[in-house]
Parts: sequence; C-alpha cells; structure tokens
Amino acid sequence: MSTDRQSPPVMADVARAAGVSHQTVSRVINGSPNIRPSTRERVESAIRELGYRPNTAARALVTRRSSTIGIISTGSGLYGPNSIHRTIEDAARSAGWFAGSVSLATVTASTLTDAIDHLLRQAVEGIVMIAGQVEALELVSHQDFGVPFVVVEGDLSKATNVVGVDQQAGAYAATAHLVELGHTRIAHVRGPRSWTEADARETGWRDALADSGLAPGTLLHGDWSARSGYAAGRTLVADTDTTAVFVANDQMAIGLLRAYHEGGRPAPRHVSVVGFDDTPEAEYLQPPLTTVRQDFVEVGRRAIAFLDAGIKGVEPHLERLVSPDVILRASTARPFRPEATA
Repeated sequence: MSTDRQSPPVMADVARAAGVSHQTVSRVINGSPNIRPSTRERVESAIRELGYRPNTAARALVTRRSSTIGIISTGSGLYGPNSIHRTIEDAARSAGWFAGSVSLATVTASTLTDAIDHLLRQAVEGIVMIAGQVEALELVSHQDFGVPFVVVEGDLSKATNVVGVDQQAGAYAATAHLVELGHTRIAHVRGPRSWTEADARETGWRDALADSGLAPGTLLHGDWSARSGYAAGRTLVADTDTTAVFVANDQMAIGLLRAYHEGGRPAPRHVSVVGFDDTPEAEYLQPPLTTVRQDFVEVGRRAIAFLDAGIKGVEPHLERLVSPDVILRASTARPFRPEATA
C-alpha cells in the first residue's frame, strides 16, 4: 500500500543537505564548540529548511542533560495558581527548557513524594512547585531532592528557595489606601487558614492598621469563592460602622459587592471595597474594582531564573520578592457622611 505522506527528516537528511558528515551534525546539535562558524551556519540552515527536530532522548544520552524541568501544581482551578503555572511554562520555553507537569488534587506527604519521584524518573534537571497551601511548603522545606528545587508563592519565612509576590506588602498598601481615604473601621475577609497567602494578606492588613493607630475591624474567613464573599457581605452589611473592606481576592470581593448592593448599601457610597489579584473581569464590575495586581509574568520569569541558576551552580542576581501594585478604580471613595448631605 502506498502513501503520499513523507517521513519526517532524520539526521542523515540534514547531513546531506549541509554537505557534512552525520557526526558533524550531531556535534552542532549538542553544542560542541569545535565547529567552524560557517559549518555551523550551514547545518543550522539545513535544520530550519527541513524542519528537523532532534531526538531529545538520544541527545540526553550524549550530553547527560535532559533539558527538562518539572512543575508541581497544588492549586485547584484558582486564578492565581493557574496564572502562575502558565507563566512558568512560558518562561521555561523562553529559556530553552521543556516542562513536564504534575497537578495534585490533594497535598500529602505521599502524593507529593509520588509527584517528585515521577518527575525525577523523567530525568528533570530541576523542579518548581507552586505551593499556596501551608502543608505543601512544610513538606518540602529544607529537603534535598537531588536537583534544584524552587517554591513559588510560599511562605518566605519558612524556606530560602521561595520566589513570589510580596503578599504582605500588597495587603498593606491596599489597607493604607483605605486609611488615606479616611476610613477608620476597615474589615477584612481573608482566605482559608491553610493558605500562606491568606496569612500574609491578613498580616499586611493588621500591620497597616496598627501603623495608623487603628484597631482591626471585623475579620471574617472565606474560601476564595464568590459564594463565601457573598456570605461575608451579608454579615457585614448590617454593620454601618464598617465603611471599608479589604477582601483577600477578587472572587470573594465580587460576592461581597453583590451582598452590599442587595442590602441597599452599594459601593462606593456606603462601603469601599479593595480586592486582590486583578482578575480580567475586575475592571468590568459595577463599580469597577480597586484591587492589588500581581505581576505573574515576572513571577514566572524569576522562578525559572532561580531554577536555571541552581542548575548551573551560580548565584541568581534577582530579588525573590516581586512588588505588587494597587490599581485604583471606582469601588473605593471617601467615607459617606449622611450629615454632610442633610
């Protein structure tokens, strides 16, 4: 039976097109320095024209390098972890790395060990773990896995190999913005107890209030969902002394805004609301949401830069923390004073 489909090009085809030996093509592919520039250019030109793709497994046998890293994700469909995962993969490709991923539905010593073992069997040269939950970071802190290991979005107080956004600084700036507007009773809807980011954002809220001589307002717990933010809003809307709320993520802020609207106290006239993340829909809410923007692209770039430095055995010349920005929109304003309109 005949077929019109052509077989993919092999190394011998590149050698013929470039007018060199099979061994010369192999040396060019494997980065040998002992190749004349003109010869290297002919081989690389032939590779491009033929669309040849080297056999990475065979190359690894020669170079003893897989050019592959592993990514372990411990999030569950949330905007932050998903965004970070995507930017890490993009940064890895830009730096010339292949990336293999393992996603964990639950984080235990057993599931994490299995994930790391799986990646090590693929001969990865380093591993990045997106560790939002406290237990994930505790399980990998100060362990030697035989390859460089970088944690993204973990607690910087518990490990030295952590890269991420300065969550505490972002929360501090968000709360300080509300204080500057004149709010003195500022509540906080935080994330789950098991998340390091929720802890850091609560700390930033508390520190900003303390530095302004203000007592903490009402503290409520959510689970990152709009539903939990709505429940928190139903509780807070009856407290007319609370004029501002810092919410630990945009999804919960969406629910809280609806609860206040339904309760007849819409933002920003009756309550100022600040979220965290700057999700794509934040600027299209009614009112548009003031929030803290995390530079996930820069987080991904720095995570790969730190991993790449670890693999090469050099010191990275980068800060581990990425500074966030408060994006001002219409959900925050000066406190409403009924007597001023009487």
